[in-house]
Amino acid sequence: MARVFVYGTLKKGQPNYKHMINTAKGLAKFQGRGHTVEKYPLVIAGKYNIPYMLNIPGTGHHIAGEIYSVDEQMLQFLDEFEGCPDMYQRTLMRIQVVEWEGKGGAAADGVLECFVYSTATFPPEWVGLPYYDSYDSSGKHGLSYVLRESR
Repeated sequence: MARVFVYGTLKKGQPNYKHMINTAKGLAKFQGRGHTVEKYPLVIAGKYNIPYMLNIPGTGHHIAGEIYSVDEQMLQFLDEFEGCPDMYQRTLMRIQVVEWEGKGGAAADGVLECFVYSTATFPPEWVGLPYYDSYDSSGKHGLSYVLRESR
């Protein structure tokens, strides 16, 4: 099992959460909530209002999200779903645990290494977009995510 940190449309209550609980795509077990140890810019970009964590460590906010244990089948699905490695790149990041439900607890300091889908391949103007510390498709920003089936 691999640990994955999700911060956007795959979180509970968000438009693509259905994929995380679809066992035909593999297994994903919710473990807890956390935030990135380092700061990153989280922007909502493009005509479909997609959330992106820009891989610019030290800039932006500590990004809030959810930690899942996933099997190899789910990890492969997520790679495909996230357009990895072109749109997003899956990298290991340090995540500070703030709430834990999983077995075998977090590390003593509450920091875990998790796979995160962020991007280093983005248009330069995205750096000038507003930065968020938490994503909600129906947030005050007014930038509702457009589902793939609606594009």
